[in-house]
Amino acid sequence: MQKEVSISIKRRILIVMICFFVAIVGVSIRLGYVQIIEGKILQDRALEQHTRDRLIAPTRGKIYDRNLEIMAQSGSVSAIGVVNAQIKDAEMVSKILSERLDLDYNTVYKKVTKRVAFERIVTKVDKEVADEIRNLNLPGVKVDEDSKRFYPYSNLASHTLGFVGKDNQGIIGLEVKYDAYLKGSPGKILMETNGKGERRNEVAEMRTNPINGNHLVTTIDVTLQQYAEQALEKVVQMKGAKRGAIILLNPQNGEIYALANKPDFNLNEPFTINNEELLNSWSMYTEKEQQEFLNQMWRNFTLNDTYEPGSTFKIFTSAAGLEEKVVSEESSFNCGGSRVVAGRTIKCWRSPRSHGNQNFVQGVQNSCNPVFMEVAERLGAGKFYDYMIKFGFKSKTNIDLPGEAIGILHNKNKIGPVELATMSFGQSFQITPMQLLTGASALVNGGYMITPHFGKEIIDDTGNVIEVFNYEKGRQIITPGTSERLKKILESVVSEGTGNKSYIPGYRIGGKTATSQKLPRGSGKYIASFLAFAPSENPVIMGLVIVDEPQGVYYGGAIAGPVMKEVFENALPYLKVEPIYNEKELELDEIKKVDVPNFAGMKVKEAKELASKQNIMLQIEGSGEYVVSQFPLPNESINKTSKIILYTE
Repeated sequence: MQKEVSISIKRRILIVMICFFVAIVGVSIRLGYVQIIEGKILQDRALEQHTRDRLIAPTRGKIYDRNLEIMAQSGSVSAIGVVNAQIKDAEMVSKILSERLDLDYNTVYKKVTKRVAFERIVTKVDKEVADEIRNLNLPGVKVDEDSKRFYPYSNLASHTLGFVGKDNQGIIGLEVKYDAYLKGSPGKILMETNGKGERRNEVAEMRTNPINGNHLVTTIDVTLQQYAEQALEKVVQMKGAKRGAIILLNPQNGEIYALANKPDFNLNEPFTINNEELLNSWSMYTEKEQQEFLNQMWRNFTLNDTYEPGSTFKIFTSAAGLEEKVVSEESSFNCGGSRVVAGRTIKCWRSPRSHGNQNFVQGVQNSCNPVFMEVAERLGAGKFYDYMIKFGFKSKTNIDLPGEAIGILHNKNKIGPVELATMSFGQSFQITPMQLLTGASALVNGGYMITPHFGKEIIDDTGNVIEVFNYEKGRQIITPGTSERLKKILESVVSEGTGNKSYIPGYRIGGKTATSQKLPRGSGKYIASFLAFAPSENPVIMGLVIVDEPQGVYYGGAIAGPVMKEVFENALPYLKVEPIYNEKELELDEIKKVDVPNFAGMKVKEAKELASKQNIMLQIEGSGEYVVSQFPLPNESINKTSKIILYTE
């Protein structure tokens, strides 16, 4: 009996010891898990409970033009926030902040009394105002560094540059495309607190500095952008047009010198609508409607929208015909004012008059529709469509801006004789202006496709190059021989044909006009456009001018041609393209040069008197009494017929 009791006790002791051992092992495992596996997490939670952190905005990188002219930069401002646990008198703090910051009291009070560790009241506060608030030493009120985006040229290249939101993140344009390079990384201010959430004064704040963004160097040239915008603004206003656009690029490598849209908007106030009528009734619209209006204002017509290119497309029909040898410069054609295709009469733009007998070069000079209908017929629908694909009208150009559209083409299997005929002269399909310019570049650069682009390189604060954006030559779509032949034909369009209003003495310019009738047909609405390149033997610049819905005269040669002439008159000398005059041109008054006087500091009246004496034309910008700057600069040599722009404010 005693032996059995002894065994039972030993068993119990063993069970207790085993349980004790298992407990020790379990506690050890749990302790190890907490210490090793969860240690960092729990440490972070503990730190979070007795610290308050505030983000420090980094300084966003600059955007430069190709000559390192600043087009976008960020300045130092402040952000105001509150630590709720440290607020002594919420009503008093709310009253002071609302008055100093010009904010609604109730809105501020809700933020001040919000039971969170830290609440931001407002960002982008001018340093002077922020310093005033800082000097008040209000318990719980924190004044931190912030950054504000500023665009020195306001409206210049607004659709291209884009802008940033309240969080300094890019919204449209290059600001969003290159956001990862520009934005930088935020820093932090860490402050230890006690159990009540009050700052522990004996412990200094810990600061992690922000990493500022790098800088984007673009292919834009501010001077060429200004030339383009001035010329475009003038024609849009003069013709009462719905809108207009100009693109200037280098057809050899795709670098875009300028891209202008009118109407545009102020990048420093991008949420202010640019339509005065809409602005006066802005409060009547819903938030959704307002956003739709703003989206339309920000929309970049040259690559976000498509249109029927009209006669500018005839250069592609010409290129395909020459490449496939279905036409030559001496090929004969006859224009009777129209052409019957599959029982349907399709008119020439000159109808009821006709161009009569002409060779192919004359047909291009005259922009004769029947000529191009016949060339397309010789090519056949399948081959013609294949060339449209080669020219890039069914794919994106891969330009470094967001929201690019692609062309809207017929289904290849559904292109009948009528569709082929209308496509030959740029109707019944749609492409973007950027697609047109990209394809046209291949026709004059020896036959290879290019990628239009703005991004050139990324640099740091000291100018060291961090990354270069390389754009390789694309596929060869026509032979160099065809390209050379086409350039000579298009040069004759300017010197002898419909593009003669863009002729500039001393320069060999090639180009093609267009007058596109908008849908629905018969609406009386047109798009006037002109495509040009120079010098024709080795182009360094190609431009496209589009004027949408001009009032009155609407022909491309009459409306868009003079705009391109004005731009090229300034751009070609600026690009150091020297004029070469023939004997006839040397007698022209418009080629005579004059040195630009220095008008800065003069009264406007005095400037006009000086200009009158020297037979110089002026354009006065602003309503100030004195001239503060001018363009071109003093001592530059310009044509006698060129205008000098004087800025008075």
